[in-house]
Amino acid sequence: MQDLYKTTLLIIVLAALNLEASTQVRRLQSSDYLKLRSVAAVDLSPDGTRVAYVVERYDRPGRPLEQLWMMTIADGRAVRVLGDADAAARPRWSPDGRWLAFEGTSGERAGLWVARADGTGARFLAGMVGTNSPLTHEGDRIAWAPDSSRIAFVSATPGPETELANGDPVVITRYLYKPDHSEGGTRFNDNRRRHIFVVSSEGGTARQMTSGAFEEHSIDWSPGGSEIAFISNREPDWDFFYNPDIFALSVDTGSIRRLTATESAEFMPRWSPDGRSIAFMGTKRGLTDLETDMEDTHLWILDADGSGRREIGAAIDNRQYVPRWAPDGKAVYCLVPERGSVALYRVPATPAAPEPVVKEGGRVEAYALGHDGRLAYSHTGPRDLAQLYVRDASAPARQLTDLNADVLGGVELAEVEPFTFVSNDFRFEIQAFLTRPAGMTSDSSHPLVVMIHGGPHWFQGPAFHFQSQVYAARGWATLQVNYRGSTGYGQRFADAVFRDQNGDEAMDVLYGVSAAARRNIWIDRGRMGVEGGSYGGQLSAWLVTQTFIFKAAIPMAGITNLVSYNYMTYYNQYEEMEWGARPHQGSLMETLWERSALKHIAKVKTPTMLVHGENDNDVPIAESEQFYIALKDVGVETVFVRYPREGHGLREPRHIVDFIDRSVRWYETHFRIAPKTP
Repeated sequence: MQDLYKTTLLIIVLAALNLEASTQVRRLQSSDYLKLRSVAAVDLSPDGTRVAYVVERYDRPGRPLEQLWMMTIADGRAVRVLGDADAAARPRWSPDGRWLAFEGTSGERAGLWVARADGTGARFLAGMVGTNSPLTHEGDRIAWAPDSSRIAFVSATPGPETELANGDPVVITRYLYKPDHSEGGTRFNDNRRRHIFVVSSEGGTARQMTSGAFEEHSIDWSPGGSEIAFISNREPDWDFFYNPDIFALSVDTGSIRRLTATESAEFMPRWSPDGRSIAFMGTKRGLTDLETDMEDTHLWILDADGSGRREIGAAIDNRQYVPRWAPDGKAVYCLVPERGSVALYRVPATPAAPEPVVKEGGRVEAYALGHDGRLAYSHTGPRDLAQLYVRDASAPARQLTDLNADVLGGVELAEVEPFTFVSNDFRFEIQAFLTRPAGMTSDSSHPLVVMIHGGPHWFQGPAFHFQSQVYAARGWATLQVNYRGSTGYGQRFADAVFRDQNGDEAMDVLYGVSAAARRNIWIDRGRMGVEGGSYGGQLSAWLVTQTFIFKAAIPMAGITNLVSYNYMTYYNQYEEMEWGARPHQGSLMETLWERSALKHIAKVKTPTMLVHGENDNDVPIAESEQFYIALKDVGVETVFVRYPREGHGLREPRHIVDFIDRSVRWYETHFRIAPKTP
């Protein structure tokens, strides 16, 4: 009897231990990033029964691998298109629903493919050559003819400068001689030109429809089948002035007609279902930069002959992008940043109030509309990377993928809390987001890391932020401030940094730190750090020349010298847009130098870790090189981390993990925290 009692007791104890182990909460680690996956592009079949979606993987060497999947919505069965090691993206259903076109790479074949509606039988149709030439707000690269017999696609061919610019020596003749921000392999534009091609969906030789020194991109085939709308910048010196307009290409004759001729910019044209109108993103101002824009793009419509241009998105005082017509032609859908999140809106084509369709904390990343009222979209919420959702007209949304359940299922994730405060000049209500640390008790104190977003015309919010969650797992709070200039708060707010970089927007960040610390007395003011990328890196470097409140700083890819930057970046109209003139005009050169962190280097006391991509053509690495030597000159502790094969920001997952680990060690050292494993 005693043995039975002991055995029973042992069983109870073991069961309790097993239950405790099974319910034990794990904290996020940097290496978890390599196990995560997210949903990118989405497209619905015309009958709404299948959805094609792209999954981005981070577990391979090099940059993330994009793979195409096909799901039958009724039963949730999903199949991958192409092989396990193959890349595929940009899915586009044929109008008859029988085929799916996409851009993919399998073995030596890279370009345009088609697969059956069930995802099988993938066939290679034509090569698609890319280019590193800069382009903003790029629309579709693939467009089906309305009868599903042909496919138009965009591919790049050598330009007149290609041979000289790739020779020995390299001979440069273009003003725009550098590549785009994501290029990590070279500092030179390949000088290729994007042109339109058409190929039969059955196969055969592709026909080149456009040629010459200009580019044609962002294509959409008209419902009547006779024309392809596209975007092109046809300024006499198109390198020097960025002014994209809408054109239409005759499929039969190859002739081109111009639909817009403005000093403003037009992007992403989309034919209405009846072919009588074209929706597009547009601006009003006479200067739009190649990389970023201060002015919010809005939804516009014009008649198919180019007349009757009218703005339909004026009632939404925020940026609008990725336009898609409703199947009935009565409205245009678009994505809209709002107070730290991204919503999906339906905007009527005739005067009426726009209405939100998906408006949740986080970001709608991509979406597609079905003819039966079905909507598919990818959404990044507060607790996961982007997953796939579907919603019918009168039903709540259903989540179709849960790609990170094994990684995040047992992880304790921190809560993100929004708050607002009044700016230093009393002009604005500023919104910020505080991520609370793990392990808080009634009397604990915790470090704070200020994470500043880039842009400046961008934003942060409640959407899942992996690095912030890693910090939270270590018991550190993070603060993200949507300073003036951020998008999602109206045009007046976005314009508030005009002629005032490293000015009041920097004060917004400091006021946000002050508000957070005063409202949350558990924040340890003696252990605060600051970091940011791009414009966030610029502000991080600037702030350590203006204040001593931070114990450590990590500027990534930041501008430290506004003068030298202007003459090294690929988008040379940026400072003209942000300051109203070019640096050599008037006294702007002196103003730019006064607002440069490098000019005030002697004031820095904060240990600073500089981080940069070796081939950053957006903010060239010389910006960090200058600041690094200057910090050494004035005796400030500093280290300079240079990542090979990277452009503006980090894209290789292993580099991202390494950066997080180095950041943790940098803060631990200067916060006087003993290293630990979560």
